[in-house]
Amino acid sequence: MSICRRYSLNDYDAADVLNDGFLKVFTHIEKYDPAKPFKSWIGRIITNTAIDHYRMNLKFSDHDDIDIYENKGNAAAVYDQLAYQDLLVLVQSLSPAYRTVFNLYAIDGYSHDEIAELLKISVGTSKSNLFKARQKLQEKLTASDLIRK
Repeated sequence: MSICRRYSLNDYDAADVLNDGFLKVFTHIEKYDPAKPFKSWIGRIITNTAIDHYRMNLKFSDHDDIDIYENKGNAAAVYDQLAYQDLLVLVQSLSPAYRTVFNLYAIDGYSHDEIAELLKISVGTSKSNLFKARQKLQEKLTASDLIRK
């Protein structure tokens, strides 16, 4: 459920993604390779299902085709000070476009090329959305006083 929550705005949407994901797991169980970890296989299916939901629900484009380079700030130090729930609430408050790119890049480890292919956007848009997501998260962290200065 934690993967679903990262990609969804609320628990209802997360449950919808989880249900669809498990339906895919059960209908494609014959494709599972027992030589590989089952948890990773399910995680990949759930992540792809969340991306599918993002694509289906994308009505308005909230991104620009501007090539902005990554912010090289020390994100790890910030994350160490936050509780998981606090971070989840902040990430869920991002727009769907920013939230999806942020999750894929920062949490799931996808490259900008992979994100662009998955979401059918340009690499520049992926970089721009990541930059803007980090910027919004930084603003929210500063405003919420979750991080001691």
